[in-house]
Amino acid sequence: MAEDAKIPLIRLWLAVLAGYLALGATVQEMPAFVTHRFGGSPVLSASAVGIAFLATAVGRPFAGAAADSGRARPVVILGGILTAIGGIGHLVAPDPAVLLVFRLVMGAGEAALFSGALPWVLSGTGADRRGRVAGWFGLSMWGGLAAGPVLAAAVDSVSGYRGVWWAVTALGLLSAVLTTATRRQAYRTDTDMPRRFADLAPAGIRLPGLVFGLSAYGYGTVSALAVLYLRSFHGGGQAIVLALFAVAFLITRFAGSPLVDRVGGVRVAMWSLSVEALGLLVAGLLRSEPAVLVGAALAGAGLALMYPATVAVTLRRTGPLRPGAAVGAVTSCWDLGILAAGPIGGVLAVSAGYATAFVVAAVLELVAVVVAVIALYMPQRDRPPEPAEVR
Repeated sequence: MAEDAKIPLIRLWLAVLAGYLALGATVQEMPAFVTHRFGGSPVLSASAVGIAFLATAVGRPFAGAAADSGRARPVVILGGILTAIGGIGHLVAPDPAVLLVFRLVMGAGEAALFSGALPWVLSGTGADRRGRVAGWFGLSMWGGLAAGPVLAAAVDSVSGYRGVWWAVTALGLLSAVLTTATRRQAYRTDTDMPRRFADLAPAGIRLPGLVFGLSAYGYGTVSALAVLYLRSFHGGGQAIVLALFAVAFLITRFAGSPLVDRVGGVRVAMWSLSVEALGLLVAGLLRSEPAVLVGAALAGAGLALMYPATVAVTLRRTGPLRPGAAVGAVTSCWDLGILAAGPIGGVLAVSAGYATAFVVAAVLELVAVVVAVIALYMPQRDRPPEPAEVR
């Protein structure tokens, strides 16, 4: 397709990967950084991890809508710049309040990066391939979130937390440079920026958004608390837990993505959520270092296919108009799930123990399975009518 040649797929993929490597690195580094630099509690540490996703949740629909209306390139460049500013902010923050502000800046950057780039990529893709392409392109985001902690652990072992924050800053700048080097003319649909707030959340995203948000709560629990949980066993597993999660995630995503097209996004989501819940239960009920490591790996495998499954269901339910706004809005539910997991999980960990926080997360994943079953059998009433022709 001639249109495909105008879309810098590889460069955009690398730009988003760089930005999310930066965000993933902060997930690994934050618990130790907050403790050593500010003497913070698990609640502060978990909140510092999660609060970035507040800005991401708010920013995604706006970034997606701006991309739909022809502003994808400047939105993605802005995302890289904000990520770099956030990295510097981590390094110079004098107190927890300022740190949280820069976490919000970084979250806004991540929203602009992915939600600006994805509709640009989807503009050159046929409707019957959008779920698969979104799953492939999504590896830039999820791969960065998965590999970023591994990168942070390696850098920290050599140069400490300062080296990690400099690496985060450099990755943000690299993302901006890669996007700046693309063609100036991005794609444009026949839509303008929404004039009403309601237009930022197209009809059809409610059920997939709820399921995706609940799956995110499980990920948020692992990312915010697994390192601290393992430290309580004094066995050294905290250095590898997020790496195990990442490996299981990436292997399952590569091997399992075709299942979304073969058996349908809702069925894939049901099985994925069940595996994620099993991993969280193993970590919460068995209460040992090996159990937490195995549980984290199972949770990573379960989470791996949730994004392509959710995108496929969302685009089917919402129709072909404003794909950036639709996917941006449903992905905001993911960010809200992670945001909730941080402070809620932190409070549960302090008041009732880390194991309880993991069991609560598992229960919410089982609730998500029930919602997915409802989505499978409920008549689809919230999809807008198809236009006669979409150009």
